[in-house]
Amino acid sequence: MNSIATPEFQSRNLPMVYLVDDEDVVRDALAWLLRSRRLLSEGYASAEAFEAMLDARPARGWPDAPSCLLLDVRMPGMSGLALFERLIERGLEKVLPVIFLTGHGDVPTAVASVKRGAFDFVEKPFSDNALVDRALQALAASDQALSARSTSDQLSLRRNELTEREREVMALVVQGLPNKLIADQLNISVRTVEVHRARVFDKMNVKSAVELSNLLRES
Repeated sequence: MNSIATPEFQSRNLPMVYLVDDEDVVRDALAWLLRSRRLLSEGYASAEAFEAMLDARPARGWPDAPSCLLLDVRMPGMSGLALFERLIERGLEKVLPVIFLTGHGDVPTAVASVKRGAFDFVEKPFSDNALVDRALQALAASDQALSARSTSDQLSLRRNELTEREREVMALVVQGLPNKLIADQLNISVRTVEVHRARVFDKMNVKSAVELSNLLRES
């Protein structure tokens, strides 16, 4: 089975694969495998060490590059499953897709984790090419999630630039009301509505009410 090509990422930052496994030999082997496919990796010997890294990062805006996590299910101390739950609490499961590395006995647990939002699980011993291919797919999913997060953040900034009156006008524009009815509801002149409407379009970077409605619906 041929390996998939490295996808084109929207992010300008290099993708990163994080490895969390308590066995040094496993982390080293995975790092070598990823290097052979020109992928950067960063290894951690425990879930606690990885979480400490997360604690040192900004609460918002990390990761800033397509990323995924190859996570062992069973480890001394905090298990991979417990770490995954922490990632869900932090809202990272989409921008940091998790691929569980699991033994045969852990497959039912891993399947349950996929239902909770994990990207996938790979049973040991695994096919090298299949694992890296799945990691590449996880990185592509991360890239899409980061793009969506960036769009959402930009939209929030635009909304914050609106005055209270502009927000009121925007809400009525989105409902499809013409300027005359908006003026009547807000007890202002039609000319004032036109001015606010133009400012809303400018600040939200749209050219029509339909485009504005679609933008807000997708956010």
